Amino acid sequence: MVIDCHYHLENELLPVEELLKKMDESGVDKTVLMGQQIPPYPEPSPFLIGLLQFILTNRPFKPIGKLFIASFTSRGIKIMGNEYPIFPDPDNTPVFDMVDRYAERFLGWVFVNPRGQNDPVKEYEKWRNHPGCAGIKAHSFWNHHTPYDLAPVAEKATVDGKPIIIHLGYGDNGNYEKLLSEVPGVKLILAHTAFPGYHQTWKKIKDMDNVYVDLSQTSYVGPRVMREAVDYLGVEKCVFGTDGPYGFHGRDGKFDYGLIKRRIENLFKDPGTQRRLLGENFTEIAGLDN
Repeated sequence: MVIDCHYHLENELLPVEELLKKMDESGVDKTVLMGQQIPPYPEPSPFLIGLLQFILTNRPFKPIGKLFIASFTSRGIKIMGNEYPIFPDPDNTPVFDMVDRYAERFLGWVFVNPRGQNDPVKEYEKWRNHPGCAGIKAHSFWNHHTPYDLAPVAEKATVDGKPIIIHLGYGDNGNYEKLLSEVPGVKLILAHTAFPGYHQTWKKIKDMDNVYVDLSQTSYVGPRVMREAVDYLGVEKCVFGTDGPYGFHGRDGKFDYGLIKRRIENLFKDPGTQRRLLGENFTEIAGLDN
């Protein structure tokens, strides 16, 4: 079972019917959907992405990288000079509508935001018993909350045995350790190989058996960082995700859905390693084998 654990439902960029076709072409069995957080925005060029990755993952240059990717405004965030609003309460209903429609192909994350209008606990309880509910999604970077703010809903997810996938930010917005001290049993998946801490975060979580990273994104994660994350943390700590439909485009001018899966297959030739990264780890983390 190959499972993409990190995909944004964005029909404007890639209609579901095309996503299913690309999943079939790429050999992906299931995709875990999450709600839309921002209007569609253009993908930077591969050259700019390569430069950004170098800046973000090399400690002396990290402050410069933060200036590029944390350009927040009163309404949202600036990306390549253009302002985009950030939706404080991504709608989970379209996600689970798709899960109902294609139960064999999709699962869903419950997107919560402690700084939004919707109470995270109530929002999670609304969907927690849905057979396609994989767990909770949060974006402490763009939504300017701390991981610790998730403690009440994290306790609920921990009781249910469901993970939280979280996009960390800087400073307090990235302090996952305080959440772990409050809810020590919570299962955390840190998106994009634990952006923005990367190597510094890996050192802290290496021996934590309930904290993992996903390998998603072409902006924050290149082949080198992907390889280093798996080698350092161990195969059992890493899971496959795309962060689609944002990422490099294929020949059809649309999101290259199979790119990250191909990278994993090219970097890690051992079939057992591929199986762990591409599906077995997430199946165990999310309790899908129960």
